[in-house]
Amino acid sequence: MNILILGSGGREHSLAWAIQQNPKCDRLIVAPGNAGIAQMCETADIDILDGDAVATFAEENTIDFVIIGPEAPLAAGVADRLRDAGLLVFGPSKAAAALEASKSFTKAICDASGAPTSTYGHFTDAEAARAHIRANGAPIVVKADGLAAGKGVIVAMTEAEALAAIDDMFDGSFGQAGAEVVIEEFLTGEEASFFVLCDGKTVLPIGTAQDHKRVGDRDTGPNTGGMGAYSPAPVMTDAVTQKALTEIVQPCMDEMAKRGTPFEGVLFVGLMIEDGQPKLIEYNVRFGDPECQTLMMRLGGQILDLLQACAEHRLADAQVNWADDHAITIVMAANGYPAAYEKGTVIKGLDALPEDSKNMVFHAGTASKDGQIVATGGRVLAVTARGENLKEARDRAYAMTQQIDWPEGFYRSDIGWRAL
Repeated sequence: MNILILGSGGREHSLAWAIQQNPKCDRLIVAPGNAGIAQMCETADIDILDGDAVATFAEENTIDFVIIGPEAPLAAGVADRLRDAGLLVFGPSKAAAALEASKSFTKAICDASGAPTSTYGHFTDAEAARAHIRANGAPIVVKADGLAAGKGVIVAMTEAEALAAIDDMFDGSFGQAGAEVVIEEFLTGEEASFFVLCDGKTVLPIGTAQDHKRVGDRDTGPNTGGMGAYSPAPVMTDAVTQKALTEIVQPCMDEMAKRGTPFEGVLFVGLMIEDGQPKLIEYNVRFGDPECQTLMMRLGGQILDLLQACAEHRLADAQVNWADDHAITIVMAANGYPAAYEKGTVIKGLDALPEDSKNMVFHAGTASKDGQIVATGGRVLAVTARGENLKEARDRAYAMTQQIDWPEGFYRSDIGWRAL
């Protein structure tokens, strides 16, 4: 089959890498892609937020299946436009993508379905938000209601920090995403990422991971889009996984269907787990980045069969075949990230690294210029490895990072520390 993946990050590189291993994949195009993706398959320069442009491209290239990677085209309704054109699509409708595009919408779904989550307030007025913070004190969590590329969450340990976050959001630091805010109680416990496929009715768990959001070692410094991850997450025991499915995921999916907006795609369930009890932090409506890289390393070519079964509403007959292994990904980011950073710096040493089922460098923010790989984003590479245990995978991944010659980049030295 001819497959089109929309996106340009490490998530899409890892999806393409895994999908290409499936014998059903004849032709693979990633739009717009990046320098690493361009080394393994075709790329196309199209505006992935323009549903008409994507539909036209798919028709001209006899595409059989479109897989939408990032949240922005989903929130823009690209999946709806492609389905209207008669295409097989993996990714939720615009209405269902509100589970990520609006944090207050997700809270309302939790309220209606009884799913355990943090207590919260939803505000469109800065003064009312400040009053709520003063009444509740810190620590407290302030979130931009809309899409903010993983950066619109401030875990405020002091009241002053929380009030400053309100000022930033209502002053436009996060654009339209911060025009409304959700303020939540601070949850304690251990965080985990749980991934499930849903075809509007059936829910199929496809893996767990643990992300590292803070920029510095031992979880210090500001939040980022993610500095590394590992899979599976030890905290997601069979009992916790079952609770998350029966108390959180399934009731919310049932509520979405009841409202006439069934969810079809991958649901990234962000959980906080304390004393064996999971609570929902947030939903994302696409694979996490960098969690996706660890999942694809472990799932391999079967992911295409699973995504196709989801898009064709056949999940009830699908099953995941897990190897008893571990994977880890270490993000190499540009110096200065998540604040200002330099673009266009040259990365050397990538050609000498292995590329196989246990070692891969997935590109997140790169381009090719004058025959060299250059950094174009904040998070630039996702160095990913697999092993029989987490320590083996970690040692393999860190050995690769040390061979990459990029003085303008940095990475955390402790990815996986909680599990190890």
